[in-house]
Amino acid sequence: MTRDLNNHYDVAVIGGGAAGLSGALMLARARRSVIVVDAGAPRNAPAAGVHGLLARDGMTPVELLERGRAEVREYGGRLVTGMVTTVTRADDGFAVETSDAQTLHARRLLVTTGLVDELPDIPGLRARWGVDVLHCPYCHGWEVRDRAIGVLATGPLSVHQALLFRQWSSDVTYFTHTMAPPDDEDAEQLAARGITVIDGEVAALEIVDDRLTGVQMRDGTVKPLAAVAVSPRMVARADFLAELGLRPAEHPAGQYIPCDATGRTEAPGVWVAGNVTDLAAQVGGAAAAGASAAAHINADLVAEETRRAVAARRDPFSTQAEARVCELVLGDRRHGLETTP
Repeated sequence: MTRDLNNHYDVAVIGGGAAGLSGALMLARARRSVIVVDAGAPRNAPAAGVHGLLARDGMTPVELLERGRAEVREYGGRLVTGMVTTVTRADDGFAVETSDAQTLHARRLLVTTGLVDELPDIPGLRARWGVDVLHCPYCHGWEVRDRAIGVLATGPLSVHQALLFRQWSSDVTYFTHTMAPPDDEDAEQLAARGITVIDGEVAALEIVDDRLTGVQMRDGTVKPLAAVAVSPRMVARADFLAELGLRPAEHPAGQYIPCDATGRTEAPGVWVAGNVTDLAAQVGGAAAAGASAAAHINADLVAEETRRAVAARRDPFSTQAEARVCELVLGDRRHGLETTP
């Protein structure tokens, strides 16, 4: 196990949600020194509970994160509150700078910063986000089953969203809002499923006693509703990766950081997991991706350490060998051990 020395770590996990904490837990259990830097603004904070997560269904997002943090700490992982502003290449890894002018060093990075939901500019909508303004039927459909649900057209996936919510309620209304009316094929599908289409712009939400009761159209008419579904534009929180040459790729629903099946990006030493790369990932999927990426990071570090050990064995007097011996000595001293080169 490599302990941190002068703020140096095997892996820095940037983002402390389900993906980041799951990855950190895997790395800490692999006896890696790991630090999690988290801004403390989880995307699902407004939600009353996390749903569809086996054995944890209905647990509040706050409790889920608290348990995850405790588990990471139990295995020696370190967690700090902060926002990463810049990441640059440094000797044997990366220098990570935070908004409070702190710098930490890591050999590998796992980026799990999630995404930002860009919502339509409708009075009252942002305040109800995660309560009765929803986006994912698998996350919230059961809670609004058999109620009047309005689907606000905001992008190319809105018709699909309306058809999905029809699984949970027979009372679904599709509002074209600022989008063009559905084409013939979409209109036929909506009609076949009994989904009403209202052409016109939604001006505001109607809220009574802290509860959504309907939407007000631009012409002043009010449509009673119990919930509104919106497809936000989802944008990866990853501006700090630009220095490493990583920039978001476009997606019909927003932007994401591309990676391979293991989470490895085009920037050597950098992995991503969760919503920063998979816009549709739910909590369970994000956590699984974080754990998988962490296992691949550990394997990558093992391969690097093995190459160095082989080089040292072949040529004990080489510069590389000397560096490896020093590394081993420092590593053992961090454990309170004494090593004779």
